[in-house]
Amino acid sequence: MAGIPFHHSSKLVIETGNHPHVLSQTIYPQHWNGTLEALLAAAQSGSTSSMLQTWDVIAIQDPAHKEAVAKLAGDQKFIREAPLFLIFCANLNRLANISRKYNQPGAALASMDMFLMASIDATIAGQNAAVAAESLGLGICYAGAVRNNAQQMCELLKLPSNTFGVFGMAVGYANNAGYLEIKPRLPMREVCHREVWSEEDQFDEALGSFYVEQMKVGRMFWSEFIAGYLASGSQDGREDVKRVLQNQSFKLE
Repeated sequence: MAGIPFHHSSKLVIETGNHPHVLSQTIYPQHWNGTLEALLAAAQSGSTSSMLQTWDVIAIQDPAHKEAVAKLAGDQKFIREAPLFLIFCANLNRLANISRKYNQPGAALASMDMFLMASIDATIAGQNAAVAAESLGLGICYAGAVRNNAQQMCELLKLPSNTFGVFGMAVGYANNAGYLEIKPRLPMREVCHREVWSEEDQFDEALGSFYVEQMKVGRMFWSEFIAGYLASGSQDGREDVKRVLQNQSFKLE
């Protein structure tokens, strides 16, 4: 992790900075009772903009249902293997229903900012759940691939209008073999701008040193990889997200 002054360190800060993604998971049922509820309590404790509470989560544990979700989400093994897969959703449906109940137009729900707000709230909730899971000795892995086949995912999850699955999270007890190396982040000076934006590119230097340490000499520079990744415009189906959001009645004005 990036260097933290000793007097500002704590167990939580250190554990958060040493966070790996876990792609291989097992479950020990005797330790599982109440885990979902504990994670949701932590998620609900996160900040929510204007107290609007614009997120929900779908908890998936049924193997057949999880299999169907996995196929749509990049056909990824870790989703199938996880005993619990959570899909965090932006939800303006609740607010739309409240507006109708009180015969109000709910005009604000058409704004792009409302969808952005709901997505941010879902993300805050998800990260709270992730930190709680890791504090319980669990491993997690985020899954943006729930947006790969967004229309089919909405149908599979029976999402009502004005809701959308923003990201997924696999949760389970980690096999040691499932831990990846803790990959470096960009230097703090690269991502922290003092007072105004500054330009200082250090990303290739940081990741180049990591690859040398991991004996992966010859890997392309991070910036070269990113340029290639962005070149084609293909996003594994996610290029269709705007249309799906509109199908879900998000106006995005």
